[in-house]
Amino acid sequence: MKSKLFGIIYSIVLILFTIYIALDTLVLKEEYQKVEDNNKAATTTTEKGNVSQSDTTYSDDNITINLKTYTKYNTKIYVADVVLKDSSYLKTAFANNTYGKNITAKTSSISQSVNAILAINGDYYGVQESGYVLKNGVIYRSTTKKDQEDLVIYEDGTFEIINENDISIAELKNKGAYNILSFGPALVENNKISVSTTDEVDKSMRSNPRTAIGVIDDNHYVFVVSDGRTNESEGLSLYELATFMEDLGVTTAYNLDGGGSSTMYFNGNIINNPTTNGNRISERGVSDIVYIGY
Repeated sequence: MKSKLFGIIYSIVLILFTIYIALDTLVLKEEYQKVEDNNKAATTTTEKGNVSQSDTTYSDDNITINLKTYTKYNTKIYVADVVLKDSSYLKTAFANNTYGKNITAKTSSISQSVNAILAINGDYYGVQESGYVLKNGVIYRSTTKKDQEDLVIYEDGTFEIINENDISIAELKNKGAYNILSFGPALVENNKISVSTTDEVDKSMRSNPRTAIGVIDDNHYVFVVSDGRTNESEGLSLYELATFMEDLGVTTAYNLDGGGSSTMYFNGNIINNPTTNGNRISERGVSDIVYIGY
């Protein structure tokens, strides 16, 4: 009788512990640091110069963006071609302007809060316990994640793929790292595809909504988002995404958080059709964005 009672109690404790771990990992929010907001100050017309924009274009004296839509691999793919006067207009932003755990907001909401012209979802650092977090020149987390492949964006706008096992975040900061995106994997490195046809992110489906960023030349970038999981748009494998990025002419390209997170925001509108399961078109909250703005 005692052994049965012990077994019941043990099972209950184990279930409660499992529930707690799940809640702690995916639901419970912790605010670690409020970020000083430097994006609220209005940019004067003089700084921007002459502004011209449409549903698919934006240009001023410092930023030029052209949006194109492709259909490839039975998938709708949105590409924002970005040319900047200098790399200071390529930035990242936290949900609710807060570094923390499970702090999320929709890509469009974060974009509006920082007056972004163009934005895509970022690396969803907030559900990870480890892995480098460096945003806009500030180190927030320096613990390494084993075999994690990151994209480093330097102050001069150049890209580099690194493995966290090989270099500390302090060393990267000393080299001029300004933003680190910690999701992956790298899609294109040194002008060559760096994933195979069998590579995938954890247990994700092969045909997925995807988000990626790539560099073509000095201060010339592409932001890419694909729809997926619907009858109208199947979604991409990592290899298909890498092949598409290579065709755009990138020298380096990197895979960001995908699935229901994949969202592109441009000129005040959501450009793609974000979905988690294909049954409903709806944005999912994310922890951070990559954006173009002042």
